[in-house]
Amino acid sequence: MSLIKIISLFGPKPSAVSINEKLISALAGLLSIALIMLVSKQFLAPEALPWVVASMGASAVLLFAVPNGPLSQPWSFVVGHLLSAFIGISVAKLVNDPLIASSLAVSLAIFAMYLTSSLHPPGGATALTAVVGGSAITDLGYWYMLTPIAVNLLVMLVWALIINNILTQRHYPNGINKIIDSPAKTTIKNTIETEQQNSIRRSDLHSALTEM
Repeated sequence: MSLIKIISLFGPKPSAVSINEKLISALAGLLSIALIMLVSKQFLAPEALPWVVASMGASAVLLFAVPNGPLSQPWSFVVGHLLSAFIGISVAKLVNDPLIASSLAVSLAIFAMYLTSSLHPPGGATALTAVVGGSAITDLGYWYMLTPIAVNLLVMLVWALIINNILTQRHYPNGINKIIDSPAKTTIKNTIETEQQNSIRRSDLHSALTEM
């Protein structure tokens, strides 16, 4: 087996996504993080910004590169982050040892997101940030859930709804596609197609008369 075949065996399969789609995802992520930075610096000290923006950066990959994925949907995005933030803050208040607190916060966040069907991988980073993000974050206590987390979630969600729905090949969230392809619309479409199939065309009538 050649080296190229061995590499292709373990490497990613060729992407069917167009270069334009990739550029749109990158630009959407760029603008979302710029907005998050502008919002977050109103509530956090400069040294705490990287911690919060890191988890939102991970969310940007999901929301703008794979908007139709189950982990990218609004419920997972919002609830996953808020639930993880709550768990991270609670663990930080109850456990003094950073090593134990960090491990516990992330593991509990995963378990809670699973239970609530809100699994969103960046939520693990949100929980971890609440423990190891420094005094600028820990001093906020449960206000950390509101500012900057909830505010950032609102900003990014609004931006995701805009950019992922003005483009022709995208829709967000997945439920919008179900509304667009509603049973009523499908029924009307099927009725029209049936009528078209059953209707007598002029050419059919002409052929019948010619044979007679």
